[in-house]
Amino acid sequence: MHQNMEQSRLDAFQVIGDPSRRKMLMLLSEDRLTINSLVEHFDMSRPAVSKHVKILHNAGFISIEDSGRERYCSLKKDGFEELQAWLSYFDNFWASKLKKLETLLNKELPEKN
Repeated sequence: MHQNMEQSRLDAFQVIGDPSRRKMLMLLSEDRLTINSLVEHFDMSRPAVSKHVKILHNAGFISIEDSGRERYCSLKKDGFEELQAWLSYFDNFWASKLKKLETLLNKELPEKN
């Protein structure tokens, strides 16, 4: 139970902080894959891959669809929206700073006649 509580506390940046999970997201950006297909791309056990998949799923980065005996993983936008919101804040911050600098420079430059 402690492990599940630990996973639920991971924010989007902690989730993508792991290189294996970032690689899984890159692979899934090309196509949906079964968990078994994902295992083939990593030098780790199926249970280890499954643990990463569960973390990605719980954080909203992927969806898992059961189809017969296979479980297919696909990208899902929810987790990425948290990242985008955080990055957008700083995009706006820097755009505002640059606009203020532009205004200041335009005031200090002598006008051409």
